[in-house]
Amino acid sequence: MRPLEGITVVTLEHAIAAPFATRQLADLGARVIKVERPGVGDFARGYDQRVRGLASHFVWTNRSKESLTLDVKHPDAQAVLNRLIDEHADVVVQNLAPGAAARLGLSYAALSARKPGIIVCDISGYGNDGPYRDRKAYDLLIQGEAGFLSVTGTEETPSKAGPSIADIAAGMYAYTGILAALLERQRTGCGQHLDISMLESLLEWMNYPLYYAFDGAAPPARTGANHATIYPYGLFPAGDGKTVLLGLQNEREWAAFCETVLRRPELATAERFSSNFRRNAARDELRAIIVDTFAALTAEQVIVRLDAANIANSRANDMHEVWAHPQLKARGRWRSVETERGVVPALLPPGSWTDAEPRMDAVPALGQHTDGILAELGYGPDHIAALRAETAI
Repeated sequence: MRPLEGITVVTLEHAIAAPFATRQLADLGARVIKVERPGVGDFARGYDQRVRGLASHFVWTNRSKESLTLDVKHPDAQAVLNRLIDEHADVVVQNLAPGAAARLGLSYAALSARKPGIIVCDISGYGNDGPYRDRKAYDLLIQGEAGFLSVTGTEETPSKAGPSIADIAAGMYAYTGILAALLERQRTGCGQHLDISMLESLLEWMNYPLYYAFDGAAPPARTGANHATIYPYGLFPAGDGKTVLLGLQNEREWAAFCETVLRRPELATAERFSSNFRRNAARDELRAIIVDTFAALTAEQVIVRLDAANIANSRANDMHEVWAHPQLKARGRWRSVETERGVVPALLPPGSWTDAEPRMDAVPALGQHTDGILAELGYGPDHIAALRAETAI
C-alpha cells in the first residue's frame, strides 16, 4: 500500500510548480484530479511536441492524474467543482493568477468554513500579499529577482539554470508542506493553508551566497562551471574533444593529483600552489598545466588517472548519454508510462518503499476522466450531455 492511498487532491494547475507538486503526491498513491479548461487544458500541453507529439514538460509532471475539464467561470461548472471538493477533496492546490482562486470561492477561508479539515495550497510567484503579489512571475524572472543570475554564468555573462528551478523549488516546498499538513491533520483534525511563493522557495536555495555576501561583503563571483573559491574544480577539456569534471577538496588530494594525474609530483610542494588559497590565486597558470596534460589523453584515460588518485570526477554527459546512463540501468530506475500516444519511458522518483513502488500510471488526455468523475458525483448521462452542450465541461 502506498502512503497516500485514500487521499484525494483536487488541483487547478498549469505550467510546472503545482503540477510537479501534485504529481509527487500521485507518486505516493494520492488520487489527483486535475481541473483543466475545456478544449485547451493546461497550457503546458502546448509547450512542445517532443514526446511523440506530446509536450516534454507535461509528460514529466502529469502522470498518474485524472483530467476533468471544467469552465470554472460557468455557474454549472462551479457547482460541479464545489461538489467535488466538498464530497471528495482532502487537499486543494492552485497556481492560478493572483486572486483568481479567491474570486472563484476557493480561498482557504471560504473552503475551511464548510470543510474544516481541508488543506489548501496556493502557489504563486511572490505570495498572497505584499507589493509584488500581482506581478507576473515566470521562472527566468524569479531567478533574476532571487539573485540566482548574479552568481551563475561567466564573469561576462549571467546565465539562467537550464531546468525551471524556481518552479521546481516551489513545487518541492508545496509537496513537503502538504505532507506536513496531512500529518498535522491526523493529530488535530484541522486543515491548513499553505502560501508557497517561487521567490521564497528559490531564496531558500540561495542562502549560501546570501551569507557569503553578509554585512556588505562581496558576493560570490560568476565562475561558469568552476568554483568561486576552490581550485582545481570544474570543467577541463581532454584531447579527444570531450570534457571531464573534477574537484579537489584538500591537500592530500592535491598531492595525489600532482603525482598520479599530472605526473608532476614536484608541483605538490611548489610554493605558488601550496594551499587552496594560493592555487585559486594562480588558477590561470594551473589551468594551463592541467589542460596541457589532458591534451595528450582521452577523457576516459583522464578518468582512469583520476580514479586511481581517488579524485572526485564525472563526465559532462549530454541528454542522450543520460538516457543510457549505466548507474540508472544497474539500479533499475526506468519504468514505462502510458500516454495517449503510446508508451514512453519514465524515471522512478528518488527514494523507494519496501512494500510498494511509486505509482506510475498514465499521463491523461485532456478531459479523459470528465464523464467518469461526473458520474461518480451522481450526474446522469443526460445531465452530462447538457453540461457539455452548455460548454460548462
